[in-house]
Amino acid sequence: MQTLEGQCQCGAVRYRVHGEVLTVFACHCRECQRQSASAFGMALWLRAAQLTLLQGAVQRWQRHTPSGRVMDCDFCPQCGTRLFHRSSGNGDVLSIKPGTLDDAPAWRPVAHIWTASAQAGWQPPDGVLCYPGNPPAWEPLLQAWRAYAACGQP
Repeated sequence: MQTLEGQCQCGAVRYRVHGEVLTVFACHCRECQRQSASAFGMALWLRAAQLTLLQGAVQRWQRHTPSGRVMDCDFCPQCGTRLFHRSSGNGDVLSIKPGTLDDAPAWRPVAHIWTASAQAGWQPPDGVLCYPGNPPAWEPLLQAWRAYAACGQP
């Protein structure tokens, strides 16, 4: 179990989360590109996460995913920074945008998903899992993270 802290871009929302880090991956779908205003979005999944807002409050926006699930997207109402995602049917998993963490620069994604939508010129890094859409199963991403963490990387 890890305890992580972070904040939105303007600092109006600060949070602490405690849970088991399951994986870190990058998503190249058009929704993540739009949300991040970049080539891809990042996700850090935690199981049984205990989220505490230390300062401020979030607003929620919901969207439907290609699989038909509903995704709750929490963001800062002042600066718009996306902070957390929860997807229906994904159990007790909380997804954090790792760029909002105070201390996560050494973490790298162990997988890239929706690479069929990747920006022109993007090349996958060596040694990471890649999927043209959603992976058929999430277990390989969880296993890749466990291997990465076992090497003392995160």
